[in-house]
Amino acid sequence: HPLETRFVYYYTILCCHVVMMNDIVLKVVCNFKINLEITLAENSRVLDGWINPPPPVYMQYFFFNVTNPDEFLAGKEKPKVTQIGPYTYREYRPRENVTFLENGTKIFATNPKSFVFLRDMSVGDPEVDRVTTVNIPFIAVMNELNSYSFFLRSFVSMWMGSMGIEVFMNRTVHEVLWGFKDPLLSKLHTMRPEVDEHFGLMYNKNGTHEGEFVFHTGEKNYMDYGKIDTWNGISQMNWWSSNQSNMINGTDGSVFHTFLSRKELLYIFAADLCRSIHLGYVADTEVKGIPAFRFAPPSDVLAPPDENPNNAGFCVPDGDCLGKGVLKVSVCRQGAPIVVSFPHFYQADDRYISAIDGMNPNEEEHETYLDINPTTGVPIRACKRAQLNVILKRVPGFPKTKFLNETIFPIMYVNETATIDDESAAQMRTLLLIVTVVSNFPVIIVGLGAILLVVLIFLVCRNRQRKTAKDETAYTQVSNQAEDSPENRNNQPLRNGSYIAMSPVEAQKC
Repeated sequence: HPLETRFVYYYTILCCHVVMMNDIVLKVVCNFKINLEITLAENSRVLDGWINPPPPVYMQYFFFNVTNPDEFLAGKEKPKVTQIGPYTYREYRPRENVTFLENGTKIFATNPKSFVFLRDMSVGDPEVDRVTTVNIPFIAVMNELNSYSFFLRSFVSMWMGSMGIEVFMNRTVHEVLWGFKDPLLSKLHTMRPEVDEHFGLMYNKNGTHEGEFVFHTGEKNYMDYGKIDTWNGISQMNWWSSNQSNMINGTDGSVFHTFLSRKELLYIFAADLCRSIHLGYVADTEVKGIPAFRFAPPSDVLAPPDENPNNAGFCVPDGDCLGKGVLKVSVCRQGAPIVVSFPHFYQADDRYISAIDGMNPNEEEHETYLDINPTTGVPIRACKRAQLNVILKRVPGFPKTKFLNETIFPIMYVNETATIDDESAAQMRTLLLIVTVVSNFPVIIVGLGAILLVVLIFLVCRNRQRKTAKDETAYTQVSNQAEDSPENRNNQPLRNGSYIAMSPVEAQKC
C-alpha cells in the first residue's frame, strides 16, 4: 500500500536519526555541563553577575547588652544579657581588579565591601542607642601582659584605673561597631605609634576587602569551578598546628560546581574565621519556584578533637582546645582572645550556654545554611550567622578580675542574608527548563520512535488481515449450479469471469 510504504520509509529514516541523535545529544549534554562552568568569559552576562551580584545582601547586627556588670565582677551573679537589634545595613560587594590568568583557567579579583544603614529595617538609631559590653581594648592589653611579671601587671592595672578604664564600657552601637578613639589605645599610641588609637568591631572594614583571591574558572575541570587557588598570594595558611587545618579548601561561598549531589560535602573558605568549613546536605527545598538543596555546617565543624580528630590542628598551642561549638581565632586576629561560635552558642556545649543568662539557641534563628540549585550550583538563598565572643578570666595583678572564672562572653552576632531577586529567579527558571529539555531529548526521541513503531505494527497487521480476507474469497463460485452440468454448458455461453476477482468478459473464439 502506498501509505504503508511511505510510513516504512519515514520510520526507517527516523530510526537512523535516533541512533545518530542519541550520540549527538549525549555530546551536547556533556558539553553543556562543561560549558556551564566555563562561563566566566569577558563581556558575558554571567561574568557581569559575578562581578556585581544582583541579589541584595543584608547585614543584621545584634548586640548583647550586659545588665548586671557590677554584680558579675563582684562574683555575686552570673552575667545577664539582653539582645538588642537588628541594626540592618545593605551590603554592596562588587568584585574589582578582575583579571584572567593562565589562558582563562584562573581569575584574579578583590571583593571590597561597603555598608549603608537601613533605618526602616532596624530597631533604632545606632548613633543614639547605647550598649554595655566588654571593654575589648582593656582585655587585649591585659591578655598581652599575661606573660609579664606580676609587678608590671599591677602597675599597668593601677595606671588604667587612674584613667577610669573599666572591664565593661558603655558606648553607642555605632561606636562599638564602626569605631571610636579609645583612651587606653590613645595613651599606648603615644608610646608605640604602631598601635592604632581607634577601636571598633568593624573599624576600617567599610569599603575594604578581605584579601586578594585567585579562583579557578573550571575550564580544566568543571568540579574546580569557583574554588580558591590562592588567598593573599598563599595556597596554605600557617596559623594552625596541622597541614590539614591550614589548607584553603573550597569556594568563597558565592558559587559551586554544577550538578551537585546530596552525598557530597561542600567546602567554603571563611577569611573572617581564618579557616575552611564544610557543609552537609540537610533537605530539599524550593525558593521562588526553583528547586534547591539545603546545605548547613554539621555539628562536628566546631567539635573538639575527641569528637572530630580532624579539628586537632585548630588547637593552638597544640593541645590547647576549647569545648564543642567554639573556635579561638586570636591566632590570626592579634590582640584580645577572640572566640567565634554560632549565635547564642547554637550547637555548643551546654556549659557555655548556661554560663550566660539570656542565651536561647534555636535552629530557625541561629543556623547557618545555603540553599543551592543543584543543576547550576548557584546559591539562591543564604544565611550566614556567626557570633563574636571574648574570653574573660582572672589575671593576677588585675584585682578587678579576681572573682572571674574563665567565661566565653558574647559581644554580638551577625546575620548575613541574601535571596535571589525576582528577575534572576525568572531567568534561572527558564535556564532550568532548557536544561531539562536538552538532557531529556534522547528520551523524547526514543519515545517518539516507540510510538511510531506501534503505529507501523498496527498498519502492517491490518494489511495482512486484508490480504487474508481476499485470499479466502478469491475462489468462491458466483453461481449455485454445478459447472459440470451438460445443461449449463449447452444453455449458457462460455464466459471468462466465473470468479469475483475478475470482470466477466466474453470468451474470444479461435
